[in-house]
Amino acid sequence: QVQLVESGGGLVQAGGSLRLSCAASKRIFSINAMGWYRQAPGKQRELVAEITSGGSTNYADSVKGRFTISGDNAKNTVYLQMNSLKPEDTAVYYCNMVRDSEIYSDYNVWGQGTQVTVSS
Repeated sequence: QVQLVESGGGLVQAGGSLRLSCAASKRIFSINAMGWYRQAPGKQRELVAEITSGGSTNYADSVKGRFTISGDNAKNTVYLQMNSLKPEDTAVYYCNMVRDSEIYSDYNVWGQGTQVTVSS
């Protein structure tokens, strides 16, 4: 079973930057997409950014122009570079991997989450 481990969260002032990392426990095949989601207290989990196996990216409107998702296949790692952070970006950020459900039982995997807190 693939496991995802996030790191890089923390406390930062508004306007600052953080880079989140999501490391997979092993090489992942047949990936459809990997993404970053976040969940703030009292709110539903929402998509922040995703990258497909073909390299296409998709961002929530609220983070466009500030966040960048990228991947390093050699390191089995996906990153989320977050710039110009705002207090409303405060949330627990989760990494997610989706792949072919007809081949793999672990086709929808979540990391444990990493806290990002942006102070005003």
